[in-house]
Formats: sequence, C-alpha cells, structure tokens
Amino acid sequence: MKVRNSLRSLRGRHRDNRLVRRKGRVYVINKTNRRFKARQG
Repeated sequence: MKVRNSLRSLRGRHRDNRLVRRKGRVYVINKTNRRFKARQG
C-alpha cells in the first residue's frame, strides 16, 4: 500500500479505483485489481 499526500493522481491509474473514507483516513481501493491500494497521509 502506498502512502501519498494526494490521491487524485493515483485514482486515475485504473478505471475501477474508488476513493473511500474510513476512520478519518482517505483510501484508494480497487476490487478487481488489488495492486492499486493507497492511503493518504
């Protein structure tokens, strides 16, 4: 899982990426290709 300041560029890497807020943190998750995971901050 990557940790980045801005997730907007990472969200565009795959068409199934989703931005999700969990427990005060922002995540990029992908159900079909699980390589594309990231957390903000």
